[in-house]
Amino acid sequence: MNVHKGLQGHNRRDILKGASVLGGGVLAMPFLNRLAFAQPVELNILAWSGHAEPDVVAEFEAENNVKFKPKYYTGGDNMLGLISQSPPGTFDVILSDAEYVQQLNAAGYIEKLDPVDYPFDDFFPEFQHFPGHWQGNDLYSVITRFGFLGVAYNTDAITEKEASTYNVYWAEKLKGKVGHFDWHHPNLGQISLLNGNAAPYDIDEAAWGKLQEKMKTLRPQIGGFFDFGGTFSSLQNGQVLAMAGIGDWITGVLAKNGAKVRTVIPEEGGLQWTESFCIGKGSTKADLAKKWIQYITSAKGQVKSVNMAAYPAMVPNKKGWELLAEDFPAEAKRQGMLLNESNIMDLIRNGRIKFRQLPVQQSLEDWNDFWSEYKGS
Repeated sequence: MNVHKGLQGHNRRDILKGASVLGGGVLAMPFLNRLAFAQPVELNILAWSGHAEPDVVAEFEAENNVKFKPKYYTGGDNMLGLISQSPPGTFDVILSDAEYVQQLNAAGYIEKLDPVDYPFDDFFPEFQHFPGHWQGNDLYSVITRFGFLGVAYNTDAITEKEASTYNVYWAEKLKGKVGHFDWHHPNLGQISLLNGNAAPYDIDEAAWGKLQEKMKTLRPQIGGFFDFGGTFSSLQNGQVLAMAGIGDWITGVLAKNGAKVRTVIPEEGGLQWTESFCIGKGSTKADLAKKWIQYITSAKGQVKSVNMAAYPAMVPNKKGWELLAEDFPAEAKRQGMLLNESNIMDLIRNGRIKFRQLPVQQSLEDWNDFWSEYKGS
């Protein structure tokens, strides 16, 4: 029964009388009382799967009388399509892969943010002015989590040494057993690294041609193209023994549940996926959206983000690392998020990890069109 409706027909004296029976409890807790009677405010979020589930948002919802209403997507192109088809103000909070923030901004889909509202001083320097999130000194998106893409493999079928190069995808024993996460961007980026392109998304037409030719030689090895759920299940049941285009964000979940899979960053290097939060243009709940971004980028929120049930990640807030080491030391060690020792920041600083970005010398459509042709061949 709706609590608020249950009060209809009762006068002030009845309510006060009930309060006195409760020992004055209602009057003694006016804030809790008000929240209990108020309808939760609905906050519309567009995000990758898992970001509006109870393990991440329940505490924030309870503290702020909020109910998240999620619309989930897979891949940045899908995200852009959903926003373009929706009236302004449809989404209060938008989770974007970092490389798509510039497109969101150029299209007028997101609001400008005030940097002083967010805990950038607690972030590692590499993440304080993250590429694409700013236009000059104007901020449009706040990094919340990231991870690395490499070779994801079945540890019963493939050794770590074999997996330490993208060339493993062409191994004879993997014919028909290699899968693709069905999104052109990470897959083409990995093979661009294999082709020796130091900036895998900034390649000239000759290198673009070579990348397409190299991809075509991989096609006979491919056993399928998988969505979010299919990627999990195919690795878990052994249908696929190596998966291109993913990383620990998939294998970490599976490994926690006993699957014999893991991800290694190969000698050619890995890619960094980066997720960030924006406030949707025209949102009538921008203050609440800001409060959410502040929460999830705080130390407490960062620990929730690391441990998100849908898929794990690393986080940019050093205080988040400290709290993670206190509360979840095994996960901090597993993901290499321990301060004062060799950690995942070393991979970024020594150049083994490249930030993902949109194609520089080709259009996004060029890459997407090739991917469609590749899948259909």
